[in-house]
Amino acid sequence: MRGFWGLMRAYWFSDRWKEAWALTTVIVLLTAISSKAGVWIAEASGELVNSIAFFHNPLNLSPLETLLSSAGMLVTLVVFKEIAFVGIRHYFSTTLHRKWRGWLNDRFNQALLDANHTHFHLQHAAKDREGLSPDAPDNIDQRVQDSIKQMTGGAIGLAMGVIAVATSLFFVGQKLLETSTEIRGLEFLGEYGGAVLALTVVAVYVPVNTLIALKLGGVLQRLTIAIQQVEGSYRAELTTFLRRSFHVAASRGENVQKEINDRLYTDVDRTWARLNWINAGYMSFENIYSFVAARIVAYAPGLAPYANDQINLKSYITGSELVHSLIFQCSWLIKEMPAIATLKANVKRVTDLAKAIENVQQPQDFYRQTGEADFRYATQHPVFGLTVKQLELKHQGDGVAPFVAASNLRFRRGEWTLIKGESGCGKTSLIKAINGLWPYGHGEIVFPEGFRSYYAAQDVKLPQISLKRLVCLPDGEDAYSDARAAAALHKAGLGEFIEYLTEESREGKVWDQVLSGGQKQKLMLARILLLQPGILFLDEATGALDPEARIAFHQTIKDNCSGITVISIMHEPEPPRAANGASFYDSILQIEDGIAVKAPIVPDHPVDVPAVVQAFAGEGSRMRLARIIRTKGRRPNLR
Repeated sequence: MRGFWGLMRAYWFSDRWKEAWALTTVIVLLTAISSKAGVWIAEASGELVNSIAFFHNPLNLSPLETLLSSAGMLVTLVVFKEIAFVGIRHYFSTTLHRKWRGWLNDRFNQALLDANHTHFHLQHAAKDREGLSPDAPDNIDQRVQDSIKQMTGGAIGLAMGVIAVATSLFFVGQKLLETSTEIRGLEFLGEYGGAVLALTVVAVYVPVNTLIALKLGGVLQRLTIAIQQVEGSYRAELTTFLRRSFHVAASRGENVQKEINDRLYTDVDRTWARLNWINAGYMSFENIYSFVAARIVAYAPGLAPYANDQINLKSYITGSELVHSLIFQCSWLIKEMPAIATLKANVKRVTDLAKAIENVQQPQDFYRQTGEADFRYATQHPVFGLTVKQLELKHQGDGVAPFVAASNLRFRRGEWTLIKGESGCGKTSLIKAINGLWPYGHGEIVFPEGFRSYYAAQDVKLPQISLKRLVCLPDGEDAYSDARAAAALHKAGLGEFIEYLTEESREGKVWDQVLSGGQKQKLMLARILLLQPGILFLDEATGALDPEARIAFHQTIKDNCSGITVISIMHEPEPPRAANGASFYDSILQIEDGIAVKAPIVPDHPVDVPAVVQAFAGEGSRMRLARIIRTKGRRPNLR
């Protein structure tokens, strides 16, 4: 689906091809019948005009009856066409629109929300080595929803227009040939002179104006893409602002937010103004084109034979109506050019998203375009625990020095490790890299085979689902009984919410609004108790809890998750201790001067500096490691 035609035909060659082709067949048949009905309506229009023109003719013995029957036939045909053909076709076309959009939406959701974390990597494109920005998609939500919806609807409408042109050319052309007469000056064409003249007029008038429409359409397409981008940016900022409205209110930052909103909307307004000028000009062009086609061009081919008394008024009107019908159908490109411009804009945004999704299917290949990315992930026997070897974390770019380096880190089964270091030293980046969520650098990460890991972050955002589903994530709610989920909530200190286990909200508010920051972190604790991961990453996962609750958080994991390996980041000066004074943590991983060194916590025992340096230094970094522990016999710095 990376190209226009690939995107257009994908649904018809998918696992739902029967559904797609069945709806398409019905639409094609109804469109063809509708085009044939246009010929019948043209003939009925000729009969009506003829009955009006000869109403007072002495040879017309029943003028009123003839007039009323002609009018009744015309109205019946129009009503029948609009209801039986156009209306029913509209139902089937909108059904096709709904089905096609649903299928595409599902495909993109599957691609974005795969085990590869595509949605995450997709938003991390940076400038390449030449300083150019790659095709990083902006406003992904708008592309998946609005662009797909408009694209599928526009494509179906335009396809029906093409079918209508083809069927009209057949049926109307056939009727023009049947009613054609010889034209003075075109005698060499014989009785087909009238049909050739009519088709020539259409063939000249429509293409010339279509070229004008194409030029205007190109401008419309560019402006449509531009306004989609600026409107998407404005909407994204509003969404972000509403999510952090508390922080804006607490910092009294409304004036700054207003400046941001005003600046973004200025771009929307400026682009919209340009688009309005082009739309107004195109509307005027289309109206003039339609008037000239209906009142002049359609009646011009039959005027010469009618003036020379070669055809009667009925034939003249019928022929003119047929020409007008043919022009109307062949003008679909002109009439739909704004829709075509929107379609092309939406197709470009959707195909760009599809290309971007494909580009990040191999994340490290994707990140290598803008820097070094060579992380290797493997598994080993559980007895060896989690191992990190020769790890260096970097930022974007070539030749960038690592900001975190670790020669050899091993986390044994059941070991609790606390990561310490100054703010911004790379603690969270280290955990992200172990979990495959850091883009640049290199190293080998080896997980224990068969162990499940869980990453609990500080900032908890809860989707709008039931409380039980929230506790069971990432598993489905059917994976655990209500009793087990309720027990996990109770142990985590959220027993007051057990009665709302199956509810998506409480008192009209979703759980993300109901629960405080500390309660959300307790919800993460309940999830840990339920999932029983083998390796647990805590990234400031207790930051919103008071000291007593923080101790209870750790004690609950210690009591209920046997053999769990914990790797934690905390900003407290001292790690929490159990009621008996013992530390929950067995080791400290200190990041200082860009070097990560792990050492055990041994109360009242000095650290053997040469042994630590010998064990963890490598590749010329021994002197840098020696600076981490500055005094022999001193325990790792916990500040």
